[in-house]
Amino acid sequence: RALPVDLVEGNLKALSLQGLGQGVDMQLGLAIDNPKATLAVKRRLACEMVKYWQQIKDSIPELPLSDGWAKKHTLFVKWKYAEAKAAAYYFHGLILDEGNTEKSQEMAISSLQASEEFLKESKRASKAFHSTPPTSRISTPFGTTKHLLDMIPKETLSKLQNNQDLNTQERPSNTGVSQIITPPPPLPDFPLALNPEEYELPQLDPLLKKEANH
Repeated sequence: RALPVDLVEGNLKALSLQGLGQGVDMQLGLAIDNPKATLAVKRRLACEMVKYWQQIKDSIPELPLSDGWAKKHTLFVKWKYAEAKAAAYYFHGLILDEGNTEKSQEMAISSLQASEEFLKESKRASKAFHSTPPTSRISTPFGTTKHLLDMIPKETLSKLQNNQDLNTQERPSNTGVSQIITPPPPLPDFPLALNPEEYELPQLDPLLKKEANH
């Protein structure tokens, strides 16, 4: 018997990966709250999140958007994927900022600017997700999301103010920078620590087969 359209193989794979991606999001939130967790640990978790959400995005098949749940799920993935990239570039930028060379400082700035752009993209996707039927209420930010919303604009502006010689773009004094001066450096490619286990659906019970024939 054919499965419903929302239970096709791509969607089932996306849901299993989504559980892992959200689990890593929780790990990152715990690391953010732990003063002993290093920037390297936080960056690795954020980069793993990017890979999970990229795989989720690639796994979702083209579903009829007339189905509200399909459109809402697609927007949720877009939201969390952009948020993961914002986190990854943010922590990558903080690590690059520890370098003493002009090149590392320039890459730190472009990474922080990229994180701010992805944060804005995630906010737009979040708003679209919640306003798409079936509508849902926007919850108060917490965990990783709250940390990113609080820190990314502040860190980006602070870094630019401390490196005015590298900032050739005019910017408002009370907001973040919306235009990236140089392309951001590539993110580190870390192997995923968690992978979904293979699963096969059990055989249909003989009693169910008999009922289906009646």
